[in-house]
Amino acid sequence: MGKGARKKGPKQASDRKPKVRDVFVGQPFEGLAAEPELIALREFVPSATAKLTLADGGDVTIATVLPMAAAAFVRSDGERYLGLQVQTRSSDISRDLGRSLKWLLDAKEGDVLGVPDTTTPPEADEHTRLQDLLTPGAELDVTLHSDFAWWLPEDADATGDVAVSLERANAAIMPTERLGFGAYWVLAGEKAHLRWVRPEPENLLLQALARLSAAGELGLGEGSRYAGSFRAHGLLVPVWDLDSEAHAREWADAKDALGARLDTALKSLDAEPLNAAERRARDGLIGRQLTLR
Repeated sequence: MGKGARKKGPKQASDRKPKVRDVFVGQPFEGLAAEPELIALREFVPSATAKLTLADGGDVTIATVLPMAAAAFVRSDGERYLGLQVQTRSSDISRDLGRSLKWLLDAKEGDVLGVPDTTTPPEADEHTRLQDLLTPGAELDVTLHSDFAWWLPEDADATGDVAVSLERANAAIMPTERLGFGAYWVLAGEKAHLRWVRPEPENLLLQALARLSAAGELGLGEGSRYAGSFRAHGLLVPVWDLDSEAHAREWADAKDALGARLDTALKSLDAEPLNAAERRARDGLIGRQLTLR
């Protein structure tokens, strides 16, 4: 009997558990009306809070950064906070946040969740994504803060690690103003920018931006220029450089006018495909992209 024949026979039972394939979710907030705001708060807004409406009728406060970059915590007065800007993540940020949210609902005053649960297999706790736990059509009423004093109840003093974290966080804040849905003016050092998370599919948005660019209508007026765009969690974020000497609110009307032009360009795409000049403009815009997420 040859070696090959001798090796054949009944397979022995294996103690190894089947490997779970963790599939990367490139657009984790898809299906939520608040998707652009969630991306902005996670990626570049320094200090902000908003109430999240839960599907069961309750609510919690979602926030950009929590003390020590925690995933969630319950303040000493009972206010519950869910953190967006955390260092640890799995392949599905929506699931991470959903698990932290479920932890938060059962937590007591003073409890802190340092990092989200990224190790439990997805099939072990179904229906834990934000899309399962929130009212999908609810928008966010964002409140911007000039510091992180909201970490503490009124008249409370920070001590220990929280005091150190608070001081560092306050020192790192960049002045930020909200100019509309998903649109934020940010003063980054000596430069000011408009960063605008757009909800449209990337291909359509690039075509509309190209149409405006070819027509010389992509700017926000004197003292501005289109800088490029980056991808964040499945959506495109166009960025404009702005005159830093002008106050944020001075750009509000120009931003709204640009938004109206962009909406018109988007609606025209079905009936009017891009012409040669617009296609060249689109290629130029693609060359000015940077993928962050």
